Amino acid sequence: MANSKYEYVKSFELKDNLLPQTWMVLRIDGCHFHKFSQAHDFEKPNDECALRLMNECAVDMLMEFPDMVFAYGVSDEYSFVLKRTSTFYQRRASKIVSLTVSFFSSTYVMKWSKFFPHKELQYPPSFDGRVVCYPSSSILRDYLAWRQVDCHINNQYNTCFWMLVKSGKSPKDAQNRLKGTQTQDKNELLFQEFGINYNTLPEIFRKGSCVLRKEVEEIVKHSEAGDPVRRPRKKIVVQHCDIIGNKFWDEHSYLLSD
Repeated sequence: MANSKYEYVKSFELKDNLLPQTWMVLRIDGCHFHKFSQAHDFEKPNDECALRLMNECAVDMLMEFPDMVFAYGVSDEYSFVLKRTSTFYQRRASKIVSLTVSFFSSTYVMKWSKFFPHKELQYPPSFDGRVVCYPSSSILRDYLAWRQVDCHINNQYNTCFWMLVKSGKSPKDAQNRLKGTQTQDKNELLFQEFGINYNTLPEIFRKGSCVLRKEVEEIVKHSEAGDPVRRPRKKIVVQHCDIIGNKFWDEHSYLLSD
C-alpha cells in the first residue's frame, strides 16, 4: 500500500518485542472468579468439573499453538511455557497476550455446557494475561515450582477453611482458627477433627495439572487374527504430579530442550 501523509501515526506505537532466546511464560488468570464461582455454585473448596474445564481449555491451547511445550494449571490460573527459540508473533508481548487470552476465554465459553450441562452461564467469564521471559531452564523450573508450592499452600488452607465452615463455624471464626498455623497443624486439624488424611486427597487438588505432549502407545488397527496393533504416537496428556523435584524433568527432559 502506498504511503500517505497520515502514516506517521504508526510512530506512536511502542515496540514490545520480548528478549530473544529466553523462555516465554504466558500466565492466564481468571478475573473476579470468586464472584464467578459463587454465581455458578462451584463446590468448595474444589470443584473438579471446573478444574477439568480449565484443563481441557489448556489442552486446546497446546493443540492450537505448537510453540507451547508445557502448561501448569491450578484453580482459575494456567501458565503456558513457549519454547526458547519461539518466534511466535515475532515475540511481541501485546500480540501474544491478546491472541491467547481471547482464544482461552472463547474456548472456556464453548466448553462450558460439556462440564456443566445443567448450569447456564450467568455472565461471560473473563481472563487477564501477562507474558514474562526467563533466561534459563533452572529459573523456569523455579517459576513452575513456585506455582506448585502456591497450589499446595492455598489448597491446604482452603480445605481446612471450608471444612470448618461446613461444620458450623462462621468464616471469621474459621480464619481465626487457622491464623498462624503451619502445614503440620493443618494436617492434624483435618485428621483429628474430620478424619481426613490430606495426603490422600485427589492429586488434581493438591498438585495441580500438567499439560504436555508425550509419546504414548495407541491401538491403530487389529491384525487379521484380531490382535491389537500398537504404535507410538505423540499425544497431549494431562497429569497430576510433582514438578518440583528432578524426577519429572529427568523423565521428560525433551521439554527443556530445543
